Amino acid sequence: MCFFTQQTSDAVALEKRFNAKVESPNELLILNEVKGFTFPKTPVIIDKNPEIITQYKWGLIPHWSSNINVQKFTLNARIETLSEKPSFRDSTHKRCLILVNGFYEWKWLDAKGVKKEKYKITVSGNTPFALAGIYSNWVNKQTGELIHSYSILTTAANPLMAKIHNSKKRMPVVLLKEDEKKWLGNSDYNYFKFPYTNMLEAELI
Repeated sequence: MCFFTQQTSDAVALEKRFNAKVESPNELLILNEVKGFTFPKTPVIIDKNPEIITQYKWGLIPHWSSNINVQKFTLNARIETLSEKPSFRDSTHKRCLILVNGFYEWKWLDAKGVKKEKYKITVSGNTPFALAGIYSNWVNKQTGELIHSYSILTTAANPLMAKIHNSKKRMPVVLLKEDEKKWLGNSDYNYFKFPYTNMLEAELI
C-alpha cells in the first residue's frame, strides 16, 4: 500500500517535467513527507485538462457518498479489483497523474512488524515522476462545496518492492514517462497492472 509520499519539486520543476502549467503556484504543496491520513491537497494532472497541474485531496470521495469520512478507506485502490469496488468503479475512467518525488515504505524485521526499517523510493536524481490515480468530484449537499479527490492505484510489488514491503508485497502503480498519456487516455487499466519499474531506487533512512 502507499500512505506516505514525497513532493519536493517547485512549480518550475513540475512544469518542465510534465509540460504543463501549475494552476496555483502559491498553493503548491512541497513536503519531504506527505501523510495520506491528513488528506492533503497534492499536485495532479487530470485527463480532462492535461495541460494544467492542479491540486486534489488525497482520499477519494465517491460522488454518492453522504460525507467525507470514507476518505480514510480510499487512499489506495487495488488495480486488480478496481471495477468491483463501489467506491472506485464510477471513477475507473476518471484518470489522473499523481506527481511525486518519491514514496515511503517499511520493511518488517519480525513477524508482527514491531521492528521496521523505513525506505524512501525514488527514481534516479530524485526527479519528479507520476503515479497512476483515479479521481472523483464530490459536492457537499449542505454547503455546496465541491471537493476534488483521488486514490493512488496499487499493484503487486516488483522484486525490489517485494523485498522492502515484505508484509503486503504491494506498491503504487509507477508510470513510465511514455505511458503517462496512455493512462490519461483511458487505455485499458489491465495494461498497467505490472508496470516496468526497474527505474526505482531504494534508500534506507
